[in-house]
Amino acid sequence: MEAMKDFSLAKQLQQDTIKLGDFSLSSLLLMNDKRYPWFILVPRVPGIEEVYQLSAEDQQQLWWEVSYISEKLKDIFAADKMNIATLGNKVRQLHIHIIARQQSDDAWPEPVWGKLPPIAYAPEAVEALKERLHTVFTTYLTYTAER
Repeated sequence: MEAMKDFSLAKQLQQDTIKLGDFSLSSLLLMNDKRYPWFILVPRVPGIEEVYQLSAEDQQQLWWEVSYISEKLKDIFAADKMNIATLGNKVRQLHIHIIARQQSDDAWPEPVWGKLPPIAYAPEAVEALKERLHTVFTTYLTYTAER
């Protein structure tokens, strides 16, 4: 794995998300919009904007983390479809959106970003979600109490 000592999270991601924990390569964030089970995975490698800029080893680890999270989220949220995207048009830092979509969600079948104004989670709802995730992310995720 590449060095992570000089890594810092983009300001926009800090403002819009709640940090849940860390995998070996990436931080797992929760988008602060309770309308959707919307997670963001950010490799803790400084200066990276695109997947191809990661080492081959880090690319494999990143894809493993995306797949692991997606499989677990599909199960616990009974998702009809998992949306996985890397855009980076507004936030250049490499980050991957992983969203458990349901045909009944407020934006279906459109993309979630920019569709409706976000509705922030109450602190107790974040804690309840962390407890729910604890039941499936039992081995590879180190939980944090950071915001």
